[in-house]
Amino acid sequence: MARKNHALPEPDYDCVKCGACCCNPDQNREIDYREYVEVEKRDAIRKQSELMKKLTFINKKGEIHMRLVGVNQRCCALTGRIGEEVSCSIYEHRPGVCRRVKPGDEWCIKVRIERGIDPAPPEPEPKRKKK
Repeated sequence: MARKNHALPEPDYDCVKCGACCCNPDQNREIDYREYVEVEKRDAIRKQSELMKKLTFINKKGEIHMRLVGVNQRCCALTGRIGEEVSCSIYEHRPGVCRRVKPGDEWCIKVRIERGIDPAPPEPEPKRKKK
């Protein structure tokens, strides 16, 4: 008799269907931390003055960050519906931190679960004491 495989199907890490990494994580939102995506000195967007005026802000320390909008505090450059179909309106000019996230990496998986795109892994069953 063959055993049934009850493992969950492997998620499809298609960034165009996701957008979870473009939202401020729950941990940041709980403490009202809105400085999620820093724009570094060498980032391509720095050379785009109109985009800088429209999409960024400067914090108290003088650091530049992408603006966050909406209830999910998503990057203002993200268009579409998270978990369905999204696009980055500044993809060629996106900050370096955005370029470093890789589909299926630890951060990707964490924020996909937070946004409800993937189910949380099942809790391990408690170990039973031997008699």
